[in-house]
Amino acid sequence: MPQWQGGNNPNYSFGAELLAWLAPDNDQLLIKVPVQAYDGTPLENENGMNGRKQLLEQLEAAQHIIHAHKPDRIVMFGGDCLVEQAPFAYLNERYGGELGLIWIDAHSDLVRIVGYDYGHTLPLGNLLGEGDEEFAKHVKIPLKPENIFMAGLEAPTEQDSEIIQRLGIKTAGTKELMNSTESLKEWIKESGIKHLAIHLDLDVLDPKVFRSLLFANPEAPYNFSAAGTMQMPQLLHLIKQLSEETDVVGLGITEHLPWDSIHLKNLLGEIPILNN
Repeated sequence: MPQWQGGNNPNYSFGAELLAWLAPDNDQLLIKVPVQAYDGTPLENENGMNGRKQLLEQLEAAQHIIHAHKPDRIVMFGGDCLVEQAPFAYLNERYGGELGLIWIDAHSDLVRIVGYDYGHTLPLGNLLGEGDEEFAKHVKIPLKPENIFMAGLEAPTEQDSEIIQRLGIKTAGTKELMNSTESLKEWIKESGIKHLAIHLDLDVLDPKVFRSLLFANPEAPYNFSAAGTMQMPQLLHLIKQLSEETDVVGLGITEHLPWDSIHLKNLLGEIPILNN
């Protein structure tokens, strides 16, 4: 789902396309969710969210495709983080409202950030029946807060902390998980998680090591929120541990911004002999 409007950044579309191309081949059906391409027109701020109408239409398109196929498992390649609302809401319905969800992300995605009217700040909030009211309406069975574990959260805001404490969501930072994944294993056992979805925002990775991130833009470094600190071997170990503990039925990978490929693509687009 090469959605870009949730982060108001057309580069997310190319990041999603490349991510899907890089993923291992298998015999499963690969479907592209239709997304309105960037045509140079700035997104309108509609009731506190840039591109609200397009995002809602694209959410409904993803829902339509998923419900037409009724899969047992879904992998979603994004795009901005909001692409995960449709698949994870469906999987929670599919597994009787008992889906476990690990949110591997430097950011909570629980709440609207004042002055930052982007839809990709809200997918987890929407899945909990909070977030944005218009988007939360599309979640038939909100996820249970006790079935959510946030991993790799960096510098939570006061709003983040208030919601996490109010709802009783479990969390563990990158440093804690580097020492041990026991807190995750205990959560899976204590909560009786039989089916698990994994949200992977690549922003959880350290931008000094993995460069294809919003935070590593060589032309305009991003300083609005905290960057991730997780290393790739640690991330892989974490996902493998989770896969051993329970049945992983969903995976979303988002926020891929391969700057070198983006700039090379733009360069190739300007070379005369390639465009005659």
